Amino acid sequence: MAKILFVVTGADHWTLADGTAHPTGFWAEEAVTPYQIFTGAGHEVVVATPGGVVPTVDRASLAPDANGGQEGADEVAAGLEAFEELRRPVALEDVDPEAYDAVFYPGGHGPMEDLSADPASGRLLTETLASGRPLGVVCHAPAALLAATGPDGVNAFAGYRLTGFTNTEEDRAGFADKAKWLLQDRLVALGTDFQEGEPWAPFVITDRNLVTGQNPASAAPLAEELLRRIG
Repeated sequence: MAKILFVVTGADHWTLADGTAHPTGFWAEEAVTPYQIFTGAGHEVVVATPGGVVPTVDRASLAPDANGGQEGADEVAAGLEAFEELRRPVALEDVDPEAYDAVFYPGGHGPMEDLSADPASGRLLTETLASGRPLGVVCHAPAALLAATGPDGVNAFAGYRLTGFTNTEEDRAGFADKAKWLLQDRLVALGTDFQEGEPWAPFVITDRNLVTGQNPASAAPLAEELLRRIG
């Protein structure tokens, strides 16, 4: 049995360019589906958040139109209720990355608010990447990669092929003209080789031990790829 760390945003809002606090958190499907895949295979999941706060789910991610209808929304809500580890997270600052066999970051706009500048998360990402252990990051969670910069000013993910929520998807979601910055732009500026699939379609990129997914639909195939790497 492997031990898998879920690093989840502790933010309950995302500050837009005009200073408005947009309610957000983690995206339900991106946490629930991988959790079900990992625990269904017999693995243990531990949740960590900045400060050990109980994470907030983005209410929009529980709506029927975000889950293919009411039946899908009910399934995600039930999965969220069963995800007991979300209600007893450990403090991200206290995490020893060597205690885990793999690390996974679900998205939602929350990581744009806190994990994008969280030094503990940045260290965890850098150490996990260097260790060769599987590292999965999906949708907006690659915002956390922005904090993985060493003392030399070079980001640990520079030169890696990866993906994340695209400018096109942010535009279609109605936030491209409201955001302080766009994830794709920042990842490209880091020196990553950003890959873009079709909007809203599953799209997963692997490079060495890094596995990234573009959007909510990519959470399941990303988790399956991590599962193969865990063994």
